[in-house]
Amino acid sequence: MAYETISLDATPGGIAVITLNRPEKHNAFNAIVIEELTDAIETLTEQTTIRMVILRGNGPSFSAGADLEWMKAAASYSRHENEEDAFKLAEMLRKLAALPQMTVALVHGAVMGGGAGLVAACDIAVAMKDTKFRFSEVRLGLTPATISPFVISAIGPRWAKALFVSAESFDAAFAERIGLVQYVVETNEGLLEMEEYLADLASKAAPGAIHDSKRLVHDFAGVAIDQSLSHETAKRIAARRVSDEGKEGLSAFLEKRKPGWAE
Repeated sequence: MAYETISLDATPGGIAVITLNRPEKHNAFNAIVIEELTDAIETLTEQTTIRMVILRGNGPSFSAGADLEWMKAAASYSRHENEEDAFKLAEMLRKLAALPQMTVALVHGAVMGGGAGLVAACDIAVAMKDTKFRFSEVRLGLTPATISPFVISAIGPRWAKALFVSAESFDAAFAERIGLVQYVVETNEGLLEMEEYLADLASKAAPGAIHDSKRLVHDFAGVAIDQSLSHETAKRIAARRVSDEGKEGLSAFLEKRKPGWAE
């Protein structure tokens, strides 16, 4: 589909870039943004040549959260219509988190509400030092319900609860401290350097192994460490060892050469 509010580009090296492209609105969410992000994510899910997906924002902000006109329209919806509307956002975030590729959010400016949900749904996040974050929903009489599973997974229940109920603004250094982002850089050039660094890491890793590693975290976080879990983890590494990627990786290591996916 032709996009109005985002762009989707890919490099010959297998890097896809989704850019939020409503700079005059600080890349605020509305129904069209959610629909287009969903389409782009679904498209990338099937692209085996894509090794890394980058999410960024055009203009002064990564994303300032919900669009005011969208929220105004939602105020006149029935409860059922609101549920259907919110479900689309929740599913977009779920599909982003489930992408088989390494996903990276490169953020700057304002990262509010749903924008912070996008960050939490990615595997890795890099923020410029002057980025401002906030879960601002309670100030509007709302809650960050649709983004909450991803934020809680990223920063834990204690900090999630504190930031949800207070709507406190925080900077990139604090976001790094609590785990919402993993890296903080000084400048836009620093963002580009981190993009190149992470792309290099993605190119050296087996695509299927990246996907399966993401599933490990999804499936085992918070699970009791007992004998049944030991059996399940043994099954998963056994499946990897006999896979084409596993065999190629071991052969390449023993033969002191690059594996096929890194050539």
